Amino acid sequence: MGLTRQYLRYEPAALFGLVASARAGVAFVALRGERGRYVAVPACEHVFVWDTRKGEKVLILKGLKQEVSCLCPSPDGLHLAVGYEDGAIRVFNLLSGESTVTFNGHRAAVTALQYDHLGGRLVSGSKDTEVIVWDVINESGLYRLKGHKDVITQVLFLKEKNLLVTCAKDTLVKWWDLDTQHCFKTLVGHRAEVWGMALLSKEKRLITGSADSELRVWDLMYIQEVKDPDEPESKKSKGSSSPGAEENTEEDETLELDEHPEERIVKCSKVGSIMREGRDRVVTLGTDRTSKFLACHGTDAVLEVFTVLSEEEIQKKLEKKMKKARKKAKQNSEEEPERSVELSLQEEIQRVTNVKASSKIKSFDLILSPKGELKMVLLLQNNIIELYNVDLSAQVPQAVRVSRITIGGHRSDVRTLAFSSDNIAILSAAAESVKIWNRSTLQCIRTMECEYALCSLFVPGDRQVIIGTKTGKLQLYDLASGSLMETLDAHDGAVWSIALSPDQHGFVTGGADKCVKFWEFELVKDESSVQKRLSMKHVRILQLDEDVLCVRYSPNQKLLAVSLLDCTVKVFYVDTLKFFLSLYGHKLPVLCMDICYDGTLIATGSADRNVKIWGLDFGDCHRSLFAHDDSVMYLQFVPKSHLFFTAGKDSKIKQWDADKFEHVQTLEGHHQEVWCLALSPNGDYVVSASHDKSLRLWERTREPLILEEEREMQREAEYEESVAKEEQPVVAGERQGETGLAGKKTIETIKAAERIMEAIELYREEMAKLKEHNAICKAAGKEVPFPVNPILRAYGNITPSAYVLEVFKKVKSSELEESLLVLPFSYVPDLLRLFNEYIQLGSDIELLCRALLFLLKIHFGQITSNQMLVTVIENLKKTTISRVTEARDVLGFNMAGLQFLKREIEAKDEVTFFADATERFEEKKRKRKKKEKMVLAVL
Repeated sequence: MGLTRQYLRYEPAALFGLVASARAGVAFVALRGERGRYVAVPACEHVFVWDTRKGEKVLILKGLKQEVSCLCPSPDGLHLAVGYEDGAIRVFNLLSGESTVTFNGHRAAVTALQYDHLGGRLVSGSKDTEVIVWDVINESGLYRLKGHKDVITQVLFLKEKNLLVTCAKDTLVKWWDLDTQHCFKTLVGHRAEVWGMALLSKEKRLITGSADSELRVWDLMYIQEVKDPDEPESKKSKGSSSPGAEENTEEDETLELDEHPEERIVKCSKVGSIMREGRDRVVTLGTDRTSKFLACHGTDAVLEVFTVLSEEEIQKKLEKKMKKARKKAKQNSEEEPERSVELSLQEEIQRVTNVKASSKIKSFDLILSPKGELKMVLLLQNNIIELYNVDLSAQVPQAVRVSRITIGGHRSDVRTLAFSSDNIAILSAAAESVKIWNRSTLQCIRTMECEYALCSLFVPGDRQVIIGTKTGKLQLYDLASGSLMETLDAHDGAVWSIALSPDQHGFVTGGADKCVKFWEFELVKDESSVQKRLSMKHVRILQLDEDVLCVRYSPNQKLLAVSLLDCTVKVFYVDTLKFFLSLYGHKLPVLCMDICYDGTLIATGSADRNVKIWGLDFGDCHRSLFAHDDSVMYLQFVPKSHLFFTAGKDSKIKQWDADKFEHVQTLEGHHQEVWCLALSPNGDYVVSASHDKSLRLWERTREPLILEEEREMQREAEYEESVAKEEQPVVAGERQGETGLAGKKTIETIKAAERIMEAIELYREEMAKLKEHNAICKAAGKEVPFPVNPILRAYGNITPSAYVLEVFKKVKSSELEESLLVLPFSYVPDLLRLFNEYIQLGSDIELLCRALLFLLKIHFGQITSNQMLVTVIENLKKTTISRVTEARDVLGFNMAGLQFLKREIEAKDEVTFFADATERFEEKKRKRKKKEKMVLAVL
């Protein structure tokens, strides 16, 4: 066997240049006991928590690979639920920053999340059109609700009733009874997608936002059904609703579909619409925690804020109106208008103000501060977070921008990157600015305004940088002062490429005007100061027949490679500019290329998704590699090697070996097109920029990378992905319709089932060995030492049955049902016998009962027809009932004790509370007297 070549692995080191991703929402979170100061925002696969006062990142909730698609803070403010692109949901603890619970149930991106008012349940909606209710405390799924036909856009729990409201892009709003897990009402009064909804006025009103400028308002009437067993059925249906809740089908504007007319719980009737100023669709519609303020925005930069009047305020307004009406009636000598006075919907839901942001709004969150100010945080499309305050006590409330987080990133996509010669500074340039970053701290140390940048380089000495722009200019910046030193009109079209000459005396540029221009650095006298400053001098020009897309020098500066729009690469001699070679073979233009350190190879990357490796001596193509699933955007050799990196529009960065023509490694992390990358001069770092607004730093480790192992890992990952996409197993006895199991089959559930199977097999083997050992001891008439299984010894010499329980307890609560579903029936009888043994001992009653009931449900037919299991089931019935009763009694006793302690503490607190209040009052009195004395003294 020949020697395998060893490569060193590149690992992700950091993500920077990103303030927030516009994909998911923004949310205020309570941190360090403060509300309204810290905001959580999505940042690719992570969640960043920013301090809006200081503009600093205070916490990073680290994700895995998938992009964040949804956020929801818990009511207690201690946790944050995060939904991901692959359908997973993770609950993070905001105090430790660790993920405490993971739920896997959805098959597509999570689009909506909501906690109930106590924070015990979490409901999620997804692109797979399904809604799942999760038990956060037990860390398990409760049930799946099916009914919508398109992406779920919003989900809401009702506080008072055990009801759920969901809306989706299928134009429907559905009401679900969570006690019976069925949809009892469907609102079909919308003509287009329902993009958002909110509950107002103590959940007596529902407001929905659709694809037009109307916000539709619905009145909700909860019908209390009194079911008397002696009352006849006909009477029940008549008397089930109050007189005010009678339906008038002729007058009602809405069309309602009731799947269960006999189980009317709520009546919805449309009362009117609030008109928005925006003409496009609603993007986000939401309220603050008190539901006093409502806000919404479309695809533009305006947030519209409304206030909802409380019952007391409505009553006051009505009384005022009545007074006016009576006065008017007196003047006109008419009768008193008792009934004609009513408040219009516009008077009940009043516009407060419009907030004009600096760019398109993607999402927002509201919070009412204790001072009576309304705080609003806006997440904008261009990588900015803005915080606004509205003083509600003012005559005309106006939104004032309090803070803005911008320094951490560019407003638009980064199109060019460069490393300084000492590997310390990174240059990134976009459509509006050039930023210089410190590689080790990842802090932005300089920001300079520029035109639309396409290419860049550090001038030798790293004190200046040159930017090539879309308008054909070359801009020279001084890094010490952060100022623009010089601007030259270099090309008539875009400057697509720039390359520093190996002797470092000048550089070459290629543009859309079919020219390659040669430049030299020179020192010129500055009019404003005595010192000379750096400048650029145009020395030569090479005219070509097509637009120039990329230029590169050979390391010995003898050859210049030029890629043209006609899909070829032309190679010229630098000294005479005579033609040397033409490299043709690509089907689409060559967008990027590079020449290796010894000048023997040139690699070209094209929009046809291929990379070709050529010899520079004869221009022969050594190999063509299918590199990416989309255009190859950037290519660069690792210094002093024949390895090179490519970046593609398929969001991947790949490393290749140009000698062996092998794919070495894929760097996965970006979620959208990768525009450019740069390698540090020592080859230890790679920095890349993407359409997802993030910059990523990758670091070369000392860990060797073996290709065979890499391929094996890739095959395993593909298998795991295929398992997740397989058909979900059908549950016996489950009705196929509106509800289903919450979990889904994943590689983790299969592995958990395999571990249970292995444990049961070990238990069987050990039991057989023990039987055999007892027989030998009986025959020998003396005790023979029994060999202990090494696995059981590792667990501290436990019994085989205790080992099965240990394995069973290690299965994640959220994966338990799915793992048992995968378990073959041949293992179930043993498991039931073991359950009987465990329950008798009284350990983990809750977990065992949950698993037992689920196994009985899915294997009911086979268990009941098996005569061997009759006694086992009888024993289980007795032990389970007695043990569960015991557990319930203990729980009841503890609850009573805790309530008693709570009352004791409250009684003590009341005394101290009044004492504190008196002290504070006295302190205020003293301060006021002191102030009055000072005023008198001044007077």
